[in-house]
Formats: sequence, C-alpha cells, structure tokens
Amino acid sequence: MFSKEEAAQIRKDFWVSFGKSFPRKWIKYNTQIKGFSFKFVAERKYAMVVLDIEHPDEIYNEVLFEQLQSLKTILLNEYLPEVIFDDAYALETGKIIKRLYVQFPEKFSIYNKNSWKACYEFFVETMNQFEFFYYEYEDYIKQAL
Repeated sequence: MFSKEEAAQIRKDFWVSFGKSFPRKWIKYNTQIKGFSFKFVAERKYAMVVLDIEHPDEIYNEVLFEQLQSLKTILLNEYLPEVIFDDAYALETGKIIKRLYVQFPEKFSIYNKNSWKACYEFFVETMNQFEFFYYEYEDYIKQAL
C-alpha cells in the first residue's frame, strides 16, 4: 500500500489533474442555499457526484429534500436516470445527511491512475446534468424556504 504521504500526494494529483483537464467553474457550494451543495467524491473504492443537503436546521433539510422529491420524475426522466435519493446517508464521520447522488458505474480507485480518465468524464457529464437541472428548477427549489 501507500504511505500516508504518498496517498495524500496521489489524491492531490487526482484533483489537480482533473482541474487541468476540465478547467471550468462548477456551481458546487455557490447555490445560495445554506447547506445545499454539489460535490465531486473520489475515494479508494468509489467515485460519485452528489448533491448534499446538510443545513444546520433539520426542518430546512426536510423541506428541501421534499421539494427535490417532488421533482424526482423530472430529474430521473430528463437529466439523471441513475440518481439515487437517500434521506439518511451516513458520512464517514457518522453524520447523517440527505443526499442525491450518482455513483460512477465502473470499477474505480483514486489510487489507480488508469481509472482516472473515465472518472473525469463521468464527473463532467454528471455534474453538467445536475447543474442543468438545478438552474432550470432553482426558483422552485428555493420556494421551499
């Protein structure tokens, strides 16, 4: 395996390479909704694109998640047919959040550079679809608050 330092360098190389290969500004945390953010996730055994709902006030989390569930058919049929809605996703820290996500369908490891290119393409395609959906329904989603 890798030392802690080697593993950290590989993770850094992965993200630097992604940024250089696909230089653009993603929406990520700039949704203007507190606790509502898009993220790229790449770990030892999986990669995914996620929409996390983790507002400090649980009522806001419920309302936002319900608002997204009301758009579920549209999201599945027109944008991301593989999206998974999870109202109790457990983070590695043990914190439970609400998450919508699409998992990279191929075998992946951040430590295997041979899997990076396909993952990058998945990230771009999936995040683009998430962003198209969000921009189209942003006003409706914000109505929940």
